Amino acid sequence: MNVDAFLARRAERTERALADYVDAWQGVPDALREAMRYSLFAGGKRFRPALALGAAEIVSGNDDVALPAACAIEMIHTYSLIHDDLPAMDNDDLRRGKPTLHKVYGEALAILAGDALLTMAFDMLTRTKDLRVIREVAQAAGVTGMAGGQVLDLESEGREISLDELRRMHECKTGALIRVSVRSGAMLAGAREDQLAALTRFGEHLGLAFQIADDILDVVGTEATLGKPIGSDANKHKSTYPALVGLDRARDLADEAMRSAVDALNAFGPEADDFRALARFVVERQR
Repeated sequence: MNVDAFLARRAERTERALADYVDAWQGVPDALREAMRYSLFAGGKRFRPALALGAAEIVSGNDDVALPAACAIEMIHTYSLIHDDLPAMDNDDLRRGKPTLHKVYGEALAILAGDALLTMAFDMLTRTKDLRVIREVAQAAGVTGMAGGQVLDLESEGREISLDELRRMHECKTGALIRVSVRSGAMLAGAREDQLAALTRFGEHLGLAFQIADDILDVVGTEATLGKPIGSDANKHKSTYPALVGLDRARDLADEAMRSAVDALNAFGPEADDFRALARFVVERQR
């Protein structure tokens, strides 16, 4: 399977829908719209939207119903990157090979652009007309999900934590949004209980593999391929898999999580081959 083609097709659909949505807003201050567009259309694989759309296609053969959720989740992901890059958080100057939003538009507008993206994501989610999905996305982004995980990350800086604590932190910070991307697509496509359970397991293991691979890339990647400074985790004394268990063991753990993600799809046939290839891609990618 061609993972690049799988991601590119769904990224194109997501970006068209996002552009239509953002351009249709009335009465928005120009500076705010420009700042939001700067980060929202800064590139990237649109990995999470691809998961939502792909899960819907596996279940029903049609991903149209998942497009509003895919767009909303990408808006939430983008807001989180904007805020993560701020001086009060990670203080990064580059994102996807471009200056971070606060370096171009200032910290105040970066904060407001992030706030607006998060808020308007839920406006977009109302198009699903599915309160279950809206609630799950809120939980994935909130106090027991991404925001809570970010706090755990901040609290872990400069101190040694256990592997269980590290896994819990990443389940919240990174895994929750990946998990809900898969679940929202499946739910909106009318997944049966057994299908939803299998895809949920896939999303959980994929999220773990993704985070471990990210930690490894911060050690062995290059700024040219990643589009951001490398070694920043070590410089900030962050807790990562390579720091805690070593690079070789971290690679083993990433492979284990990838195999568990693939195994979770055993209930599906060829319709899930793109997801199987995507799981392998996550641990083999260079950026």
